[in-house]
Amino acid sequence: MSQKFKSYALGKWTAGEGQGQVVLHAVTGEELGQVTSSGLDFQAMLEYARDTGGPVLRGMTFHERALLLKDLAKYLMNRKEEFYGLSTATGATRADSWVDIEGGIATFFAYSGIGRREFPNETFQLESDVSPLSKSGSFIGRHICTPLEGTAVHINAFNFPCWGMLEKLATSFLAGLPAIVKPASQTCYLTEKMVAVMLESGLLPEGALQLICGSVGDLFEHLESQDVVTFTGSASTGRKLKSHPNIIEKAIRFNMEADSLNCIILGPDVTAEMDEFTIFIKEVVREMTTKAGQKCTAIRRTIVPEKMTQTVIDALKQRLSTVRIGHPDAEGVRMGSLAGMDQLREVKERVAELRQDTELVYGENEEFEILDADRTKGAFYEPTLLYCAEPLLTDSVHGIEAFGPVNTVMPYSDLDEAVKLAAKGGGSLVGSVVTADDAVARRLVLGIAPYHGRVLVLNSESAPESTGHGSPMPTLVHGGPGRAGGGEEMGGARGVLHYMQRTALQGSPSTLSAITGEWTKGAAQPQDKVHPFRKYFNELEIGETLVTHRRTITEADIVNFAALSGDWFYAHVDEVAVQESPVFERRVAHGYFILSAAAGLFVDPAPGPVLANYGLENLRFTQPVYIGDTIQARLTCKTKTPKAPREGEQPQGVVSWAVEVTNQQDETVAVYTILTLVAQKTA
Repeated sequence: MSQKFKSYALGKWTAGEGQGQVVLHAVTGEELGQVTSSGLDFQAMLEYARDTGGPVLRGMTFHERALLLKDLAKYLMNRKEEFYGLSTATGATRADSWVDIEGGIATFFAYSGIGRREFPNETFQLESDVSPLSKSGSFIGRHICTPLEGTAVHINAFNFPCWGMLEKLATSFLAGLPAIVKPASQTCYLTEKMVAVMLESGLLPEGALQLICGSVGDLFEHLESQDVVTFTGSASTGRKLKSHPNIIEKAIRFNMEADSLNCIILGPDVTAEMDEFTIFIKEVVREMTTKAGQKCTAIRRTIVPEKMTQTVIDALKQRLSTVRIGHPDAEGVRMGSLAGMDQLREVKERVAELRQDTELVYGENEEFEILDADRTKGAFYEPTLLYCAEPLLTDSVHGIEAFGPVNTVMPYSDLDEAVKLAAKGGGSLVGSVVTADDAVARRLVLGIAPYHGRVLVLNSESAPESTGHGSPMPTLVHGGPGRAGGGEEMGGARGVLHYMQRTALQGSPSTLSAITGEWTKGAAQPQDKVHPFRKYFNELEIGETLVTHRRTITEADIVNFAALSGDWFYAHVDEVAVQESPVFERRVAHGYFILSAAAGLFVDPAPGPVLANYGLENLRFTQPVYIGDTIQARLTCKTKTPKAPREGEQPQGVVSWAVEVTNQQDETVAVYTILTLVAQKTA
């Protein structure tokens, strides 16, 4: 009996019971093993994640979880060759596998940075909005985002057994949610290996990650309202799962990213002699042949001006003829096989359906050359190019997807028609526009944006460093409307918040400040005899305030600052011109001088715990300061964020200070936040 691929459940590896689905090598047809989840207790797995992994992850701060992702990424990168060795069996070339393996690991690195840059060193996220709910300001509201107390169930497609898992884990782990991963059976052996390596690292808390190799059984019956399901795969399967009675009854969050008929549009300004034409042809062929076209983001519809139709077809045919197909390990091979014989049969069936409304212009050659492989055993399929003469009158090319190296060229008469053709796909993950005319780019982008989750605009300037049509990026949304599923993955901080609950808080400024750990205007501002810059990070209290002495602004101040800075703007130095100003009554002090003068009021100059100025945020000048006005500053400890210590470095933290500068009539003239590095007191 062949080996069985194992699941990881309840803290241990387990092979399913009885006979399982046979998994074959995509290139050689040899049996790799069997996969079944029979015998797994799915309810217990969910409870184990919620009760064991969840509390530990939620108890960590965003920064701690971000560092966990970084350490996992480094560990996986050191073991990457083990994954490449297995990836060949999926039919992927080294270049294909790089996207899946190292691209996935890079997502961990990216979200580690996002976690430390865009989230606080806290267990929750406090949104910046503060809503006054009463006249006097004693009753306010703001929003807080806290981790859900359930489990993330990640269901992934066969085409990206590593990246598909890692891009979901990056966001759910950073949010503090444990995960159960369910890869497609056809390529689960690669996911199994990567999960095993992550567990071997010893970095993950117990219960944070479990794996199901095989079907999900009755798992959906045991989901609760705090759980989240994410799905990547076919639109039909996604709709079936999304409509599960328990998902609907308990309003369980379901994020769907489905295969779509993505398009690329060639602008009417582009001729065959332009760089943009070469860029266009390369992009179409790359998307047809990378992963043998088995990408949810691959280009399926190539929309071109009528006058360029034959030129485009000829160029695509010529470039496709240079693509060498065969065993992924063979020298010179650019395209491997499909993931299995089931995929091969399905692609052939879909192409046969498309052929009823299109003309075959390249492909369907049963004797195409295959390097170092047996065509009777491997799931090889030649790139196939179709042409649809009347795409506005034909529905099949906008509704039938052959999930392989298959593309349909279709003409348009004007930009409005190009937009209509793009929209007929019913919603896509990504569309691309290739044009050298920015006005054309604007019309096309604004026309197709409502139907796409992402739009790539290519020209000779952007193309050299572009990541390409089919490459979702961690900082950008991956998803799309309609047929594409209506979901969003990644997208920087947005992807993390999908696993958190946004709650509106209402109360007094002091109470909300105590709850959130962030001082809010209107909250208590206790003062101390000791200057706050004389206190270590550990000694500072949120809300602690320094009210400074006063300073009267003189004409000499303004003239000296103008000379020092080189800022001789008329409103500061020209008495005649300023009298004609619709904004100022008379000469006004430089805004940046007011900042400098305020710093002179609140800074304690002697060496101490404050190590450096770390930055300034959210500056607003709210009233002009004239010659003879007297200013005063109020400095309040707003937030405290400990920094992860580096080796040999004194422990530090970042303190944000709310600064309000007022004039002699107690009117606010400037507000901003300054950040300082402050030493932590050690025993």
